[in-house]
Amino acid sequence: MDKSALQECLFKEAEIVQDIISRMANNQFYIKAWSVTLIVGTLLFKGNIYHSFLAFIPWLIFWVYDSYFLRLEKLYRAHYEWVINNRPKSDQFLLELDRSKLEARLKENLKERFSQKVPCITQIMFSKSVLPFYLFLLATVLLVASTEFLAQGKLI
Repeated sequence: MDKSALQECLFKEAEIVQDIISRMANNQFYIKAWSVTLIVGTLLFKGNIYHSFLAFIPWLIFWVYDSYFLRLEKLYRAHYEWVINNRPKSDQFLLELDRSKLEARLKENLKERFSQKVPCITQIMFSKSVLPFYLFLLATVLLVASTEFLAQGKLI
């Protein structure tokens, strides 16, 4: 592959990976918004005294889901760094420039190539960028649940 074609490939590949990273960041924003919406909606749902504990289900699901997307974003960032540093020198791991094929191959290969560089989902769940948000939601759920129990004269 000649130098100009390799340069064109670098720009196109970097652009595609940047778009994927942006989409992952948007997914995280939407997950946080939906988690707050569903948790508040669940807490507003009145009925049995134990209904406030249903808020723990979306809390846990969205915490894991948010961590998954953050890990995926970090994998794509590691790949982007590799592309910028190594693509001008080699055509190793050269990917197709068709967006759908590129994303399918990237998802398969990213975990193998960068799993040592990017922390696992559990480590991300307890990182300082994710944990405070979900601890705040947990505290809110516990506060509402305990307030309802105390208002009805029942203790856990």
